Amino acid sequence: MTSPEQELFSTAAITSFKLNGQFLAIAEELAGPAGLTAAWWQVLGAVLREPLPVAGIARAMGITRQSVQRIADLLVDKGFAEYRPNPLHRRAKLVAATDAGREAVRRIHPQHADISARLGARLGRERFAEIVDALTTLSAALDALEAEQPRPPS
Repeated sequence: MTSPEQELFSTAAITSFKLNGQFLAIAEELAGPAGLTAAWWQVLGAVLREPLPVAGIARAMGITRQSVQRIADLLVDKGFAEYRPNPLHRRAKLVAATDAGREAVRRIHPQHADISARLGARLGRERFAEIVDALTTLSAALDALEAEQPRPPS
């Protein structure tokens, strides 16, 4: 017999998996015409405001460092990003968006604005904000639980 909390957790997880797939499909559709993939857009989006090391991007995005490294290398090869020296760490270079990378993300904006407006119209702005707040709170709670987990000895 499962507890109500187990049922809620399972439903939240399954719904999150479905949402992830839905968001990825939309992101691929939006990013493609700009010459990007959803994953490239995700990594570029993390460094639009300021350059970050690969590990910082991985933490912010909740993906593995190795995955970010592979994508960052591709973005650099395609001219959408560049590596810069990191004054805080000699070996961990910073990933920065280039003008071409910023322009590619700008090309996504009109379609991004359209789908955002359509979703906001369907949900209502207030309800949309409540949902985003709930998702953010859920993510923070999961981060806190993970931080409480004892680490195995190295």
